[in-house]
Formats: sequence, C-alpha cells, structure tokens
Amino acid sequence: MPLVISLRTKTTIPCEVDSIQIEQVREQTADTVKSTLIQYGNKQVELGEFFDVSGSAEDDEIVWEGDCSHVKLIGTKMACGKIRIEGNAGMHLGAEMTGGEIVVNGNAADWVGAELHGGRIHVHGNAGHLIGAGYRGARRGMTGGEIFIDGNVGNEIGHTMRRGLIAIGGNTGDAVGFGMIAGTILVFGETGLRPGAGMKRGTIGLFSTTAKPELLPTFQYSCCYRPEFLALYLQELKAAGFPVPNECFSLEYLKFNGDFLETGKGEILLPKTAA
Repeated sequence: MPLVISLRTKTTIPCEVDSIQIEQVREQTADTVKSTLIQYGNKQVELGEFFDVSGSAEDDEIVWEGDCSHVKLIGTKMACGKIRIEGNAGMHLGAEMTGGEIVVNGNAADWVGAELHGGRIHVHGNAGHLIGAGYRGARRGMTGGEIFIDGNVGNEIGHTMRRGLIAIGGNTGDAVGFGMIAGTILVFGETGLRPGAGMKRGTIGLFSTTAKPELLPTFQYSCCYRPEFLALYLQELKAAGFPVPNECFSLEYLKFNGDFLETGKGEILLPKTAA
C-alpha cells in the first residue's frame, strides 16, 4: 500500500509541501509524516492540520487525494519513485525533479516541470502557463525528462528549454517554445501566436490539421518530408498512454527553419494538410 495523503480541509491559502520527499518519508510512519511541517501562507504548520495520512511509502509511492489546486510544490526536486495525484494539483508540480514519475488524474496549474532535469510528468487533464520553463532570470528551462499534458495549456510552454520532450494533446496559448535552446515540443491541438519566437535550435511540431498557425516572418520554408525521428517519438507517446491521433503516423510534414533572428537552426513542423 502506498503512502496516501488525503486533503481533509480545503483552503484558498496555498500550502507548500516541498518538505514531503520520498527519500525522507519512505522510512517514516504515517504519524511521523503527519507531523511534518509545511508552509501555509506566512507560517509553518503540521501536514496533519489539513491532510489525513495513511499507509507507507516503503515501496516509493505517494498518493495525494482531493482537490489540491492550492497545494504547491508537490514532487519538487523528486529523484525517484512515483507520485500519483487523484484530483487537481497546484503550482510548481515536479519542479526541478531529476527522476521518478508523477501522474495527475486531474488538472495542474502553472509551472509544471519548471526547470525539469529528468523523470516523467503526465497530466491527464489541463495545465497552466510556463510548462517546462525556466524561472524568470534563469538562463535555461528544462534540461531533460518528459512532460505530457493530455488537455489544454497556457502561454510560453517550453520557455528557454534546453533538452527533453514536451507533448501537449490539446490547445496552447501564445509563444510556444519562446527562446528555446534545444529539445522537442509536440502540440496536437491548435496553438496561439508567435510559436518558436527566439528559438535557437530544437524542434516544434504543430500537428493540428484544422487550423494553420501563423509563423513569424523570421522562419523560412525548407522542405516537405516524413521525419523518421518523429515516428519514434509518436510511438513512445502512444506506448505511454498519450492520445496520439493515428493520422500523425502517415502524414507528410513541412519544415520551416528559424528563428533567423537567432541561429536559424531550429525547426517547426506542420502537417502538409494544414498548409
């Protein structure tokens, strides 16, 4: 049985639970975990003031239950094991994690996987802004790992990402891959304005066949082809339970290079049917 942390008292004041780490709680009893201090507004309180705790994390698994929309920093700096959230998750989910897996059977807020270094995050609902991005002032965002969002997301997905994979099943806001250094972003719904603005290298796949995105004039058409690497990514996503449309495996894609205000070595892929 995993360690189960169930929200008992809902609050609109954020709780920060970065003190709940698998490496620490795997050897602790439920009562000990319940007495762990968390940040609540401008003071520290025991976890048990808002949550019921049962089970054990000796098998490296934690389950959060309830609407944790105002519970921040779940799984931050996680290095191993698995976290499952049965409900919604708050800001900074899996920020700076280096390994392990987080699964959210609900929605998530802003900064999912901020500055991610490894591991996998899979949100089966919607998420907010700045997925996999670097914090303001940072030189780079995520440097490894995978982030899968089945639903819709906000703006600046993959801001300054350096490495890794982000896949979005629904629609995105503006500035996908803004300042992207390298890595891969795949979007299967519609996207907003200025995709790839300032990108240096990397790949952005915009796979909607119903709405052609407007690219910046600093991107230039290169060719029409069927990328072999893309088939491997799509197969991996499908094996992970991500909703990949079957048509994506057989389409040809138009490649546009840019952003020529930077190095011009990035690429945006569009399905030929969307042209």
